[in-house]
Amino acid sequence: MDDLEKAILIMFDESGTVDSELKQKAKDYCDKIKEEQAICSVCIEKLCFSNLVQVQFWCLQTLHEVIRVRYSSMSLDERYLIRKSVFSIACFGGFDDKSTVRVLEGPAFIKNKLAQVLVTLIYFEYPLVWSSVFVDFLSQLSKGAMVIDMFCRVLNALDEELINLDYPRTPEELAVAARVKDAMRQQCVAQIVRAWYDIVSMYRNSDEELCASVLESMRRYISWIDIGLIVNDAFIPLLFELVLVGGLSEQLRGAAAGCLSAVVSKRMDPQSKLPLLQSLQMRRVFGLVAQDSDSELVSNVAALLTGYAVEVLECFKRLNSEDAKGVSMELLNEVLPSVFYVMQNCELDSTFSIVQFLSGYVATMKTLSPLRETQLLHVGQILEVIRSQIRYDPMYRKNLDILDKIGREEEDRMVEFRKDLFVLLRNVGRVAPDVTQIFIRNSLATAVGSSSNWNVEEVEAALSLFYAFGESINGEAMRTGSGLLGELVPMLLSTRFPCHSNRLVALVYLETVTRYMKFVQENTQYIHMVLAAFLDERGIHHPNVNVSRRASYLFMRVVKLLKLKLVPFIENILQSLQDTVAGFTSMDYTSKELSGSEDGSHIFEAIGLLIGMEDVPPAKQSDYLSSLLTPLCQQVEALLRNAKVLTPEEAPQKFANIQQIIVAINSLSKGFSERLVTASRPAIGLMFKQTLDVLLQVLVVFPNVEALRSKVTSFVHRMVDTLGASVFPYLPKALEQLLVDSEPKELVGLLILLNQLICKFNTLFRDILDEVFPAIAGRILNVIPVDALPSGPGSNTEENRELQELQRTLYTFLHVITTHDLSSVFLSPKSRSYLQPIMQLLLFTSCKHKDILVRKVCVQIFIRLIRDWCAMPNGEEKVPGFQSFIIENFATNCCLYSLLDNSFEFRDANTLVLFGEIVLAQKVMYEKFGNDFLVHFVSKGFPAAHCPQDLAETYCQKLQ
Repeated sequence: MDDLEKAILIMFDESGTVDSELKQKAKDYCDKIKEEQAICSVCIEKLCFSNLVQVQFWCLQTLHEVIRVRYSSMSLDERYLIRKSVFSIACFGGFDDKSTVRVLEGPAFIKNKLAQVLVTLIYFEYPLVWSSVFVDFLSQLSKGAMVIDMFCRVLNALDEELINLDYPRTPEELAVAARVKDAMRQQCVAQIVRAWYDIVSMYRNSDEELCASVLESMRRYISWIDIGLIVNDAFIPLLFELVLVGGLSEQLRGAAAGCLSAVVSKRMDPQSKLPLLQSLQMRRVFGLVAQDSDSELVSNVAALLTGYAVEVLECFKRLNSEDAKGVSMELLNEVLPSVFYVMQNCELDSTFSIVQFLSGYVATMKTLSPLRETQLLHVGQILEVIRSQIRYDPMYRKNLDILDKIGREEEDRMVEFRKDLFVLLRNVGRVAPDVTQIFIRNSLATAVGSSSNWNVEEVEAALSLFYAFGESINGEAMRTGSGLLGELVPMLLSTRFPCHSNRLVALVYLETVTRYMKFVQENTQYIHMVLAAFLDERGIHHPNVNVSRRASYLFMRVVKLLKLKLVPFIENILQSLQDTVAGFTSMDYTSKELSGSEDGSHIFEAIGLLIGMEDVPPAKQSDYLSSLLTPLCQQVEALLRNAKVLTPEEAPQKFANIQQIIVAINSLSKGFSERLVTASRPAIGLMFKQTLDVLLQVLVVFPNVEALRSKVTSFVHRMVDTLGASVFPYLPKALEQLLVDSEPKELVGLLILLNQLICKFNTLFRDILDEVFPAIAGRILNVIPVDALPSGPGSNTEENRELQELQRTLYTFLHVITTHDLSSVFLSPKSRSYLQPIMQLLLFTSCKHKDILVRKVCVQIFIRLIRDWCAMPNGEEKVPGFQSFIIENFATNCCLYSLLDNSFEFRDANTLVLFGEIVLAQKVMYEKFGNDFLVHFVSKGFPAAHCPQDLAETYCQKLQ
């Protein structure tokens, strides 16, 4: 063994006994040898005399690299040597007569590498230099199975490395592929096909594996060779015979089916394609798919039948003559039962899309109205396919019920997967509504009549079909219960499935009931059944908390829809919900798992909608509301009384309880209109005011608990909408408490509340705003810097993000004040000291802020203040010094210099909007200040910006 062989063995060693340093040395040595001029001779010699597969592999890999990289710089002799040697090795020979090693006796990966080297030579040399490569190879096939196998490997490698367009190719590779294919078609394709036929015929009973390899190679080439070479009286009967003969191996039969698939899928003009498909008499293989569905043969035949069906459907769509359409439809009707069977029972080829094919077929049905008996039968089978496809796998049943990580992933996957299938269902429903409804009725009836051990997945699929079908029904049909709906909806409402305890079944059941609520709206005799479904263990009392919370939300939607029609049932509903209402406020909702949009509070909103109607007698309404609010407020009062004795362990649970109570009262109040609580039934309004009084105490007792402050703020928002102006007496105390020790995040919440109040009450809110503004301005100006907030690396902290949010909300707040005729608030004696810092902040922001829209808001604030505080030219100053501040600072800095900065990008839409506001500001300043503004702007501003005098004068004229 020489040094090179030793180095190769060390480099490829995987025993773990060779250290990495020695491996690197061996690699460096081998790389150095690769650079030698005679490297090709070295590799060829080693291939002929070394039995070590590592050495053989390294030599072939090196030859492959060297030919690819250095071919153009090689001498003619060197190229000839490589060509002659490699071809000789591939044909079971050696470099010369003394060669002792036969590479073709080695493992598959060596032979595949040898094929790759040959294909690289073909890339550069066929047909101009080495025109006889394929013909020469064909003459060597008589040497037997090893050479035939090698020939197959070369053809496969040629397909993978160059011809097959499934892989990305460079323009150069595409050109070479075209050159090679053209030359092969002209020179040797017919001979290769003849060789395939002869080999398969000769070896079918003695070497099935070899025949399968030959057919696998052939399959790759059918797409671009003359189809007549395959579709003839010799080859097609042979292929069908191989597929159908029971005694042969599955591998060989599957390979023959693969070749037929390639024939079927070959791109052709539809007028030529249809007779070809017809001539295949595909019905011969229909029976094969009913065998063992896991077998390789069945999956190959499945691919053949689905591919055939796709092509026949394509012919139907593209051919216009009645005869051609008739033939296509006949072939399609013949193959479809097998295709439907395949879709339900077999693993399908990844290139075949069930949805795409069935959608195409359903689209053709629209042209066949009215549908014939065969098509109606097919509609039923399509529906069966949809049902089988949307079924969950029972192996995930437990995961989906408890909704762990695996269950969540499977549910997400299925939701996505079902989308297209449900679109298909809607299309089927439009083409054949009667068949679809009968199918859904039968699916439901089967599910209803099932025993207790009935498959959960079947029931869930049946309900999901009914739910999805609802999307294809218009409002009128839904209300009248057209077709079978009048039977299906009551059937659904009265059903208690044995597997109703399953989360998925319970959820889809409730969603389906909700979807068909318009029918119940018109058919009120079913209301009691709807209420039962939501109020018993199928809904709100379901043992799974996810189901019961979803049921609360859906029940709220049902109440919104049925509203007045539920008045006679209010007593029963409230009685049924007593335990749910009590449980909501006592549950431990501190865990994240139970937070979010469906936290269970919708049950209070539903109750509020029910008892908040004017149709409920006043006395009853007061009783209902009092029976809910009184115990809730008492719970809060008890917690507040005992606040001082709360231990750190108890506190989180108690705070969570208070939060829950506030959320409940908040949701409850949504059912009561402002008119009802303030005008028609003030006693109801008084109850909410008393509740507000209690809840505001939470801010006094627990001023630093952020979660509680947030919930109380939310409740004040709610009371502004519910109580209207009668909330005013409570606001000073509320706003004062919300300011105590407030952090930037809480200040944002406070400003949003103030914005709501200003927008709702306008100038009516002036007195309260006058009171609170100084404290708010002082607090905010303490935490917000007058100049820019930190930016750059390390500035993206939570604290900075909160300050940015506060800053943005402050500008919105100031904008709301000025646009609602409340700018006089800035001038009150208590607020006057903040006027100058606020103006400086607005000026800096209008010139320099990174967010263009924030700059726009600040410019709009200045425009409004100029209009409010400045008289016409020579009038008395309302705010001393404001006019000179605007002319000397705002006009030049914001309306001129900021536009000249690089950050002012006129191609940006938002910047153009800001520019429009700046132009408007100049117009308003000229209207209000006349020449005082113009002279200063032009004589001071323009020269500083290096603007020529004549251009400055033109600007003046344009502005005037």
